[in-house]
Amino acid sequence: MALSRRRFFQLAGTGFLLQSQFPRKLKVQAASGASAPVGDAGSGPSRVALIQGDDRRKNVYQALVAVDDQIKAGLRHKKYVVIKPNNVSTTNQLAATHVDALHGILDYLEPRFRGPVIIAESSAGDTLEGFENFKYNQVAADHRSHKVSLLDLNREGKYELSPVIDRNLHVTTVRLAARLLDPDAYVISSAMLKTHNLVVATLSVKNMAMGAPLHSVPGETRWNDKPKVHPGVREGNSNMLLNAQKLQHNWGLALIDGFEGMEGNGPSRGTPVASRLAIASTDFVAADRVALETMSINPDWVGYLTFAGRVGLGQYDLSKIDLVGGTAIASVQKKYQLHEGIQRELQWMGPMAELSHNMSSLFQPHDLSIG
Repeated sequence: MALSRRRFFQLAGTGFLLQSQFPRKLKVQAASGASAPVGDAGSGPSRVALIQGDDRRKNVYQALVAVDDQIKAGLRHKKYVVIKPNNVSTTNQLAATHVDALHGILDYLEPRFRGPVIIAESSAGDTLEGFENFKYNQVAADHRSHKVSLLDLNREGKYELSPVIDRNLHVTTVRLAARLLDPDAYVISSAMLKTHNLVVATLSVKNMAMGAPLHSVPGETRWNDKPKVHPGVREGNSNMLLNAQKLQHNWGLALIDGFEGMEGNGPSRGTPVASRLAIASTDFVAADRVALETMSINPDWVGYLTFAGRVGLGQYDLSKIDLVGGTAIASVQKKYQLHEGIQRELQWMGPMAELSHNMSSLFQPHDLSIG
C-alpha cells in the first residue's frame, strides 16, 4: 500500500513516543505501580560526594554520609533496598563490585533503614558463581540485622519489556529485570571506575542500563537480551539511553567505588589503577560526570551519558554540580588509558553515511505542513 508523504511523517513521528507510550505490562510476573515523571533533573544543581582514603569500605561509608539527607529522603517511603552490583565477570575481581563496597553501603544503612536488603544481579555469566567467588554470601552473615539476601535476577525471571533499536534501526524489545523497576524498592547502583570496549566508560548509569537486561539460566533454552542492547557503537549508546529512561524513575543512589579502577581494555580485561576514591550521589548522571573527570576522560566522548544529560535524566554540566566530601577532583585525577578500540568507539559522534545528511532537502515546503 502506498503512503502519502504526510502519512509517512505521521508514522515516523511515532518513533519519538516509543519510550513514553510503550505498555508497562506486556510481561509475566512484572512489578506493578505507576512511574514518576522524569522531570527536569538536568536543569538544576546536583550534589556529588567525592572521598579519597586508604580504606575502601570506609571511603564508601563516608561518601554516603556526605549525601545523607538526600538518601534518607529517598528511603523514607521505600519498603526494601536493592543493591545492584556490577559483575560483568564472575571470576575477575577487578571487573566486579568488591565485597567491601557492599559492606560500606550496609554500614551506612544499618542505623538508618530497618527494611530488608537484597543484593540483586544479572551478570553476564552465572550470577550465583559470581556471588560465591566474590564472597557475597558472607555479607548476609555479617549483617544479620538487615536480613540481607542474594538474588539472581535471571533466575527470578520477572521482567518488563522495553524498546530498543537493532542494527537495522528497527524497533525490538528487551526484558528488563522487574525488581529494578519495583516502586517499593530503593535501588542502589554499586558500580566501579572502568573503561569500556563500546561506550568509552562504564559507571553507575551503565551498570543499570546494561545490567538490567536478562538472559537464560542453566537448564533453559538459551536466550540473551544483553547483546540486543549493543548491536553496534551508535545503536548501543542510543539503547543505553532508552534503558536508562525506563529505569531512571526508580533510581535511588549511585555509588562508584574507585578504590581500584580499571583502565585499558575494560570492562573485564583491563589493568588496575589505584585511584583510592569513592563517589556517591542521588543523581546518577552527575556521579558519572564527576567520575569521568577523575579518569581524565572527555565527557563529550561518552554518548549515552551525553544523551542522558540532554534529555534531563541528570546533571551533566560540571559547573552545576556541587562537590562535597572535602576532596577536590584535581587531587585525585589520574589519566586512565582508554580501550585499544577507542577510535571505533567514537564513531557514534559522526554522521550516518547510510542516510542523507538532510532528508528535508528531498521534500518541498508544502510536504511538511501540518493539518
